[in-house]
Parts: sequence; structure tokens; C-alpha cells
Amino acid sequence: MKKSILAIAAIVTLAFTSCSDDNGSSDKSTFELKVDDLKGNINDGTITLDPSQTYTLTGGLVVKSGATLTIPAGTTIKSDPTVGVDPNTLYIAVERGATININGTAANPVIMTSGQASPEQSDWGGLIICGDGKVNTGDNGTSEVGGLLYGGNNNADSSGKINYLIIKYTGSNFSSSKEYNGVSFFGVGSGTQVSNIYTFESGDDGIEFFGGAVNASNLIIINSYDDSLDFADGYVGSINNIYISGVTKAGIEGSNNEQNGAITPMTDAKLSNVSIVKGSDAKFGATEQAINFKDGGGKQLYTNLFVSGIETFAKVDAGTAAAARIAAGDFKVNGKNFVSASNLTTDYVSAETGAGSGATLPTWAAWINN
Repeated sequence: MKKSILAIAAIVTLAFTSCSDDNGSSDKSTFELKVDDLKGNINDGTITLDPSQTYTLTGGLVVKSGATLTIPAGTTIKSDPTVGVDPNTLYIAVERGATININGTAANPVIMTSGQASPEQSDWGGLIICGDGKVNTGDNGTSEVGGLLYGGNNNADSSGKINYLIIKYTGSNFSSSKEYNGVSFFGVGSGTQVSNIYTFESGDDGIEFFGGAVNASNLIIINSYDDSLDFADGYVGSINNIYISGVTKAGIEGSNNEQNGAITPMTDAKLSNVSIVKGSDAKFGATEQAINFKDGGGKQLYTNLFVSGIETFAKVDAGTAAAARIAAGDFKVNGKNFVSASNLTTDYVSAETGAGSGATLPTWAAWINN
């Protein structure tokens, strides 16, 4: 009898400490997870979403320092479909010291998208990740949206991983200088794994890196209404396999620091296997060229870069800091040092294959059509 009572007690204890329901599961977290009302602060523990559910993002969802959000393969999150809802209130953010694990696969990516009946760019904010990496704007910066602290002295910091993410109709904005991107990395360290992200119809940049040292691979950025790919503020990292199509301003905007173009730690970005395709729609004007070498530019190395439909190769900052970087050979394209007097795309791009197939979507990106 005594053994039976102990066994029953053990079962009851297990039931209370391993709580889960149809919304997903939580591991010692006080967060209340709701499928149709996904918002609030995940203050502790681990929250794991249920891939069989479609979640409705009804406000800001913030993963606080020390907590973890895990999103399994095949999970879909849609923004609040309510007509008139403020899109700036709809975003997913990860604090410095928190973790997000987006565990998509090629066959079953994680999808974050608009819930509107007729989705458009800027229907909701986007995904914001903050880390403890070095940023040349100073420690404890505040993200331009979400108001989260970022930046520190640990370029090896990990914020988790992002694998096979589709993110659409993002980029809502508060003002001309304060807006969301598809995915924003603020001071994110190299311990974070980033691969296979597809952004589509972002009202601002598709993907942006503010300092930090996170590396990334296999980025597909389609139809961005500011710059497609952006890095700034002392970003130090390598990005491999980038396919960009639908360029409104710059295909890639690379900066060092808006206030001081020569400040250190200096941006040092290495990009390889890149296709930048202007796009046939008249709204894609590439008004800031294939590359915008901005705010001092920093160090930028491009290998196997292909460009289609953009005649002038670069828009170049006229300041002395940018001139010094160019004179030092720190703006290098397909084995050539950029020279301001020679600024035609044909001078730097000839027989390159870019992301793999020139202007055509490369085979490694075929998963977005599955």
C-alpha cells in the first residue's frame, strides 16, 4: 500500500511540473501562452510553440533576459487581422541575454506573416534580436523600435539560432527615421546561428545588422522598400550566399558610424556569392545604386558579386573617412579596389555567378517555393 501511495504521489508531482496544453508548452515559465492572443513578456523559463497551431500576434511579444522562446519547424505566426490595429504594436523581440530558437527546415520553415485579408508591406513590425556584441555607437544602446538595450563587449555572445524562417509584410514605421525591418540584429554575437532567412515585402530594410559579429548564410531578400541588406555601427562578420531582388534604394547599404565615419571598432564586413537584381517593376528604382558606401563605409569586401539592371555601381559618401577607406583599398569588389572615378557596374562585375545563378533564384533558395 505504501508503494502505491508513493507511486501516485510521483505521478501527481510529474503532472504539475510538466504542464502543457494545446497552445504549446512551458518549462517552468510563468508566461501564459495563448494561440489567439500571442503577446506579452516571457520573463522566465522556456516557451515552446506548437507547430500544429497558427498563432495570432496581438501585441509585442518580448523574450526577456534569461528566458527562451523555441519555435519548432512548421509553426506559423500571423499578425492581428483586426482592421485599424496599429502595426507598430505588433512585433517579436529578444532582449540581450535572452534566447530564441527558430528551428525551421527546408520542408517545414517557420512562417511569420501578416494576418490581413489582403496583406501588404508594413502590416506589422518584424523580428528584433538584441545581443551583447560590440557596437561603435557605445554600450547599452537602445533599439530604434522596441526600446531594448543592446551592445557590450562579447562578440562571441549567443542569442540562439534562426534556421529556415519566412518573414513577410513587415517594416511598419513610426516616422521617417524610426522603423522596423524584416529582421533586425542589434549587437548580436557570433555564437548565434543564422541561416536560410527569406524576407518578402518589407516596408523598410529586409535585414539589418547594427554592430555585433554574427555571421549569416543563405539570405533571400525580395522587395524591400528602403535598402535590401544593411549593416552599420561596427558590424564585423561574414555573410555568404545572398540573393536580392526588388531594390528600392540600395541593394546593400554598408556604413561605419553616422556621427563619426572613422570611429572604431570599424565595420569590417565580408560578403560572398551575392546577386543584386534591380527588378522589373518601375517602383524598384535602385536610387542609391547596388552598394551605398555610407557614413565612412568602414571595410567592405565583396567576392563573387553579380549585379543586374543597375548601371552605376555605388553611391559613395563624400566625407574624408570614406575617402580614406577607399584610398587604403578597404572597399574591394571582385578582386578590384573601388575607385571613385570608375563607378560603372561593368567595371566591377563581369562573369560572376553571384548567389549561384546570376539573376535567377539559386538552387539553394528553392525551399521558399516548397
